[in-house]
Amino acid sequence: MLIKSLFKSCLLFIAAALAGVTTLQAGEVEDTIAEKLTAAVPGLKISEVRESEAKGLYEVSSNNGDTIFTTADGQYILTGDLLKVTSNGIANVSEQGRVEQRSRVMDDFGGKGVISYPATGTEKASIAVFTDIDCPYCRKMHDEVPQLNEMGITVHYYGFPRSGPNTPSFRKYISVWCADDQQAAMDAAKQGRSVEQQSCENPVREQFQLGGRVGVTGTPAIVLEDGTMVAGYVPAEKLAEGLGLL
Repeated sequence: MLIKSLFKSCLLFIAAALAGVTTLQAGEVEDTIAEKLTAAVPGLKISEVRESEAKGLYEVSSNNGDTIFTTADGQYILTGDLLKVTSNGIANVSEQGRVEQRSRVMDDFGGKGVISYPATGTEKASIAVFTDIDCPYCRKMHDEVPQLNEMGITVHYYGFPRSGPNTPSFRKYISVWCADDQQAAMDAAKQGRSVEQQSCENPVREQFQLGGRVGVTGTPAIVLEDGTMVAGYVPAEKLAEGLGLL
């Protein structure tokens, strides 16, 4: 019954989507969708509107990492992932789109202010890790950073204190970033040792906002070079295996 209900809902939504196409000219659709959604949802910041591969549906990306689907007239909205039946099974179209967008956003931001632990010898891969100093699983992952480095993986840390700006955890990350020896300060903080409180011009807030844009909701959040996100702690060997290094 549930599958039949979902199927019926999807058919009704797609019918509405196709009907909406006839009322608007090409080129007007994206602006209409953006205007309607912005007016209907206070505070929504739309970063992109593009035609979905599902005919009649448009994919709307927002600056907070959320993705929704809408009809061409912006009147009907569908949330959740768009799935596609392929010869190899079910493919998650939405996640594929998020990976591409995440890769673009990370590339645009670059390595501004990251705290890096370089690979030992030849670099075989690099990962971006959104981290919270006080997060237990972030600390567990940090203990394995030397092992990752030995396997040829460079670790780039981006600040994502989950408690948000103007909190003790956030200020702790700033102190680490402002330290003369960032690695030594990070190592100490991850081990629960105190770090001298410092303040300076820093990118921690920007990195925190970047995390929100690429869909980080918890830490550690690992972003691979192609934009794929791995949520949560993964043992070093499993991570290296996933990167094709073992």
